[in-house]
Amino acid sequence: MRAQVSAERGTTRWGHFQKNRQLFILSLPALLFKLVFNYLPLIGLIIAFKKFRYDLGIFGSAWNGFDNFRFFFVSDNAWRITRNTVLYNVGFIVITLICALALAVLLNEVSSRAVKVYQTALFLPYFLSWVVVGYIALSFLEQDRGLLHQLWTFFGLEPVNWYQESNRWPYILNAVNLWKTVGFSTLIYYAGIIGISPSYYEAAKIDGANRLQMIRKITLPLLTPLIIVLLIISIGGMFRADFGLFYFIPNNSSFLYSSTDVIDTYVFRALRSVGDVGMSAAVGLYQSVVGFVLVVASNWIIKKINSDNALW
Repeated sequence: MRAQVSAERGTTRWGHFQKNRQLFILSLPALLFKLVFNYLPLIGLIIAFKKFRYDLGIFGSAWNGFDNFRFFFVSDNAWRITRNTVLYNVGFIVITLICALALAVLLNEVSSRAVKVYQTALFLPYFLSWVVVGYIALSFLEQDRGLLHQLWTFFGLEPVNWYQESNRWPYILNAVNLWKTVGFSTLIYYAGIIGISPSYYEAAKIDGANRLQMIRKITLPLLTPLIIVLLIISIGGMFRADFGLFYFIPNNSSFLYSSTDVIDTYVFRALRSVGDVGMSAAVGLYQSVVGFVLVVASNWIIKKINSDNALW
């Protein structure tokens, strides 16, 4: 009986594959990409628990327990860079969410011809590398020839040495990150708004609802599942910082480390100066484990509040 059931299941699976083989073939490059760049490198996680030596390789190096993790946790800068990483990510999540939702709603209110222009203007910065964005920021903030320096001088104000005053950089980094990434989030929310049935808005108009009421009572509630999914994904990366943003935009200025140094930049400089691969692998594993715990915890909380909006 069990053999018969197993045979039927195998036949069903093969029939399912035959029916959708074109889709499976189309997804094959993405599956191979994930396998090569996301799953095979997991073997290297054992470096986090070894005193890695290049001549002995990954499997020949001696085990050293949790010694590599002590490098980060006993550091005098551990609290500062962890605080910076978490607070910046919280700021990015909140500010991007609010601005992207507002822009998506506004895009839905303009004509279809104008939407293409606004979409291109919003989405274009997303394709720029952080190196290019760093040079754009430098053209504004450079001490002698920067645009802001020229404006300050023109209006008779005292010029600001942007790359030596750390208290201004939380605002600068949030602004730069918003400029570069808000277009991508806006298009996601805009696609979600387009997917809402027009019949809801037509019924609301008949009942006498204005634009603001339709946004509050129809658009935002129906976008809630999408918002929560993106929020959970963002929370999972809360202990990971965008290396390009925090390294190239502040121009790696040592005067700004108190405000711009995060886990990723700190580990990079430590790896460059010390050259200990095991330490960097340990911190990367720590970030991944904490991110996984945050995703599971946030999904559990959302499931307790409203199970329909949970990711799983």
